Order: sequence, then structure tokens, then C-alpha cells
Amino acid sequence: MQIYEIHIHGCAGTDAALALQEPLARLLCPVEDHEGPCEVPWGFTLRDERGEDAPERVLVLGIFASAEKAAEVRDRVQEFVGAAHPAALSGAVTDTFDELADQYRIEQGPA
Repeated sequence: MQIYEIHIHGCAGTDAALALQEPLARLLCPVEDHEGPCEVPWGFTLRDERGEDAPERVLVLGIFASAEKAAEVRDRVQEFVGAAHPAALSGAVTDTFDELADQYRIEQGPA
């Protein structure tokens, strides 16, 4: 298990990227106040990434998962956001989501 990032492109600025957060949160965690930990710890941030013509505002979904689960989550996100918002999966490129691994360990308890 490791931290992965799903970069959701095609957002028309900060407001459009932020508008995707809540629906994607419910996609990952349908019951907001559920008991116990989420199946896949997750979090969001916004980044500016260099696009072909200009910087692009990108919504980044960080998850702590196996490679197989990360690919499954990326596929679910891509299906949800549609072709207008390409979703690219990569390993973590910054330490932005390091707390997700700690969250997972704490929530899972001692082995």
C-alpha cells in the first residue's frame, strides 16, 4: 500500500475544481458519518500544473491504497467526471497526503 494521486484535469478554474470535491467525496464515501474507517483514506488539494498552452488548475485526489485499488478508484472517478475531465493516476509527487498513511495505520489498529 502506498499514497497515490489522481489528477483530475479540465477544470475551468478554482471554483469548478472545488465544485467536484463534494460529489467525489460521496463517490468514495457514500455515508459521510459512517462508523469505522473509510475503505480507502482520501483527501483533496488543488494544484497548478503546466498545461500545453498555459498553467491549468487541477483537482488532486490523494488516496492510500494498493495499486489495484488505486486503479479501481481512478476508474470510478473517471466514469463519474466523464471525458471532459481526464483523471490520471500517479504515485505521490509531494508529501501533501502523507497523513493518509498515518490515518490508515491508526484506524486499522495494531496488527
